[in-house]
Amino acid sequence: MVDFEKGNGLIPVIVQDFQTLEVLMLGYMNEEAWQKTQEEKKVTFFSRSKDRLWTKGEESGNFLHVKSYHIDCDKDTILIKAQPEGPTCHTGTRSCFNTDYNQNFIAELERIVQQRYAFPSDESYVNRLRVRGINKIAQKVGEEAVETVIAALTESEHDFINETSDLIFHLLVLLREKGISLETIAKNLENRHQ
Repeated sequence: MVDFEKGNGLIPVIVQDFQTLEVLMLGYMNEEAWQKTQEEKKVTFFSRSKDRLWTKGEESGNFLHVKSYHIDCDKDTILIKAQPEGPTCHTGTRSCFNTDYNQNFIAELERIVQQRYAFPSDESYVNRLRVRGINKIAQKVGEEAVETVIAALTESEHDFINETSDLIFHLLVLLREKGISLETIAKNLENRHQ
């Protein structure tokens, strides 16, 4: 249960991209906004400047679809993990926090690969790999792994970065082909670390 009394009826809400975990924005909710958010599964704030409820995306169409939420230990702050439908910031950027780059782009790339699988296109390299089957995808991962090792031992840092990028990309395609998510791999690594 959220304690709205602590903040005189308003509590801060942090919104993260559910996949990349990038912080998208901070807003405030009163109890009514919180109830509406839970019912409609779209993030709704209490706008202090407009003095009313405000569903993010009500004018732009850039809704934040709730995937999960977490209430902090003091019960006076909410963390919402959401799927953004377009840019979050009114300036047209992905996040209201003008970060230099998406620190979790690998998770974003996983989502792009999933979209290429869901909506195949002849122009898509991912689709051309998918059509050739798991043997070709696995072969590409092997080739890129060898090229990464060679670049690490004998080539420039630039070449090593490019070959490592190719390896990670093809590994993401192989994971998608096998139906395994990065989250599964991360949890396995976390469990092995303990």
